[in-house]
Amino acid sequence: MEAVIAIFALLFVLFLAAGAYATVKVVGAAKRGVDRTITQARRTVEDHTLRAKSFAQPGPAGEIAQLRLKLRTSMRATQEALQAGVCEDESLKESLALFARLSEHGRELDGELKRLESEPDRTTLAQRLPSLRERTGRITSSADSLRWAARDRAHRFADDDLDTLHAQIDVEAGALRHWTTADDPAPAQASSSWPQAPAADHASGDQTWSDTPAARPAETPARPAITPPGPRPSYPWQKKPRPESTT
Repeated sequence: MEAVIAIFALLFVLFLAAGAYATVKVVGAAKRGVDRTITQARRTVEDHTLRAKSFAQPGPAGEIAQLRLKLRTSMRATQEALQAGVCEDESLKESLALFARLSEHGRELDGELKRLESEPDRTTLAQRLPSLRERTGRITSSADSLRWAARDRAHRFADDDLDTLHAQIDVEAGALRHWTTADDPAPAQASSSWPQAPAADHASGDQTWSDTPAARPAETPARPAITPPGPRPSYPWQKKPRPESTT
């Protein structure tokens, strides 16, 4: 009895542990979904704010906003392209590692540009703009190169698969169109214009290797030219012929 109680207690504890684990997983998934939604919303709001600043604020402040928007757009597009392509192409893992190193420089530059947005000294800001523009161009150029290389690779694989499929379809279409007619005329036998000479009864100078002589066709007995008339049959209803009178 104590063993049964212990088993039931153990099962109850296992059910509680499984329920707690499932609850933690569900809460964690929900939290990650909420965080992802909040991050996406914050990113969208910030991008719209930068776009508005680039148009509304002239001078160095507006150009700083343009550089940030250009940097963020390029890095985000490259990250999405590589993460989407690595599921189908394992060789993009090395590209992702390179992009992770490039992202460190991109985040550092983005943070510096964000701090410079509130810089009151416009003269100093204008002096630093050329170097900031060069750094932004180098980072975005590298990101764009990785992104377009990944896209070209995916398109190349798709074109190769399409070419192979097209060739297979051409072969199948040719096989479906290939048929032979059953009523083709048989090849005519070669006929000789000269009659064949009859075989000689006795071969002269030829040696045969059979033990028994070849059988000759049986001769058909000659039939008479005119068949002699046989006696006519007599019937009881016929009259007897009269003897001829000599007188």
